[in-house]
Amino acid sequence: MCLIKFIKSLEPLWWSLFGLGGAIAAFLFPAHILIQGVLIPAGILPKDMLQYENFAGLLSSPIVRIYFLALIVFPLYHAAHRIRMTLEDLRIGWLNAILPLLCYGGATTISIAAVVVILRLS
Repeated sequence: MCLIKFIKSLEPLWWSLFGLGGAIAAFLFPAHILIQGVLIPAGILPKDMLQYENFAGLLSSPIVRIYFLALIVFPLYHAAHRIRMTLEDLRIGWLNAILPLLCYGGATTISIAAVVVILRLS
């Protein structure tokens, strides 16, 4: 119970990660999809950008790694917070006790896995 109270006491942190994740999902996802899914396949940008050697070269840059981490990690916390708030609105008593741990713990676990994978690339 103490861990759950500690997680709930971090409410401002979860709300700030929620906002940042929402902003990234609103601005970076569409731009990323436009470049990767429309402009490169349409031939507006060079198609060799999608080749493994070029992409692996891009991933050697710390800025590109930070970009991909931000693209993965912050929307995870946005989704976790949105799921938690939606399920809390359903007022399922027994679920409210473990819900923060499940949502934020899951987002943290996947975030750590993403960091490990991106750092081990190239």
